[in-house]
Amino acid sequence: MSLSSPQNDRPQFATRALYQDVAEHLRQQIFSRQLEPGEWVDELKLCKALGISRTPLREALKVLAAEGLVTMKVRRGAYVTEMSERDVSEAYRILALLESDSAAQVARQASDAQLTELRALHEELERQVATREAFFAANERFHMRLLELEGNRWRQQFVMELRRVMKLNRHHSLFREGRLEESLAEHRALMQAVLARDADAAARLMRAHFENGLRATGATV
Repeated sequence: MSLSSPQNDRPQFATRALYQDVAEHLRQQIFSRQLEPGEWVDELKLCKALGISRTPLREALKVLAAEGLVTMKVRRGAYVTEMSERDVSEAYRILALLESDSAAQVARQASDAQLTELRALHEELERQVATREAFFAANERFHMRLLELEGNRWRQQFVMELRRVMKLNRHHSLFREGRLEESLAEHRALMQAVLARDADAAARLMRAHFENGLRATGATV
């Protein structure tokens, strides 16, 4: 990966909380695969490309390490995190537990107006099925809004952090031929259960959604 660019093409960062802006820039490079899983983060090259000193870069890398997006190795520096099959399997199983319960809670307690909002997010997902990256974004909005409607802030925070790391792997599940359409069909069934206020069905369908996603990754652990 080459980060060299003319000075006037460099990303422009605010002087306040510079390391946070740098961290967000690196996140997007990781999620877009400009920085690949397992790749060594060349600090000198990044500093030159971004026009910054090593201090904000290292602070940014600490943030990304805390998020699980990079791994710090003694005397070797930072590497973009690689998810093993076991990592992927465990993450999907945790998400299945957390989000299935959340779906049940929303089916039980959400107001009619909140369900209308959730249905609108699902309809946006339907419209984006032909565009993979837009589908990813719409899918994320749906799942996170469902958690927000439930109102358990601890669950929201944990799922948000786990989903951030899962972006390192998401392409492997939804890139399998036909999986994106299968995922959308699962969302339709889930949405119907939530609108019908069938909490048991909502929980079961959300669990199945993640179980199918895990199988699509090819992980065997």
